[in-house]
Amino acid sequence: MDASAHRGEPHRRVRAQYTGTTVTVYQAYSPALGLPAVRDGRFPVAWKRERMTWIKPSFLWMMYRCGWGTKADQETVLAVEISRDGFDWALRNACLSHYDGGEHADRAAWRRELKAAPARVQWDPERDLWLRALPYRSLQLGLAGEASRRYADEWTVGIRDVTPLAREVRALVGAGEAAAAAALLPEERPYPAPGGTPGLGRVS
Repeated sequence: MDASAHRGEPHRRVRAQYTGTTVTVYQAYSPALGLPAVRDGRFPVAWKRERMTWIKPSFLWMMYRCGWGTKADQETVLAVEISRDGFDWALRNACLSHYDGGEHADRAAWRRELKAAPARVQWDPERDLWLRALPYRSLQLGLAGEASRRYADEWTVGIRDVTPLAREVRALVGAGEAAAAAALLPEERPYPAPGGTPGLGRVS
């Protein structure tokens, strides 16, 4: 991918596949958890609602994280469609996962906010088709406590298995057919993140 394609791209931006009412995020699980979730369209009882879970609106960042669905316990890649209301609620109620002097009075204030927040925002380098880091960042959203429970039991609208898509895109990239691989990627557009989304007020 040509560097010129990234000119004008802000350092941090929420990009996602979304409709007027839903946002698609990605996660990867073992088949024991992922396949029942796909079958039932919701997370099974075995999905631990008390633990923090990280959702990613970027398909290619998910591929980087799960190794195209080859890493242990990440063999089933899920596209989880959730309500925009829930996604926005999580963003509005999130805290940055790391201390930022531009957003927090001091480290103690950040720690207090982090402890109380039901969601965490982390900005990581976006990835290209070869999973190389790009010069701008995409969102990871960690959900805990109330946010995790609401994600699993209220916000989720549908769950699809996109493992075959991951394999197909990877095979095309490996065969040198980058244009064909890119054509299969989900269309991720700039998302109108709500005011107060952590990390969007500065570019460092």
